[in-house]
Amino acid sequence: MNRMPCVYILASKKNGTLYVGVTSNLPGRIWQHREKLLPGFTSRYGVDRLVWFEPHDSMEAAIRREKQLKAGSRQKKIALIMHHNPDWHDLYPALA
Repeated sequence: MNRMPCVYILASKKNGTLYVGVTSNLPGRIWQHREKLLPGFTSRYGVDRLVWFEPHDSMEAAIRREKQLKAGSRQKKIALIMHHNPDWHDLYPALA
């Protein structure tokens, strides 16, 4: 999965704080979040569990989707997570 544009959602816990991001290297980016190497929102609020991701054919498409998700409500993000990952399992171990 390296070098594939992806949109992702991280959570602090089930129904916890959410973060939407985009990257071209999902395993590497999530590792950075988990190791708190990126100062800011995710490290400040302990948001490091990968609960949803969506690969795209291009970075431009991934960025458009990220903006769409960020503009949407929290409830829409939770519904998306619940549809694909109802138990809010951390998906990172399967990528690493």
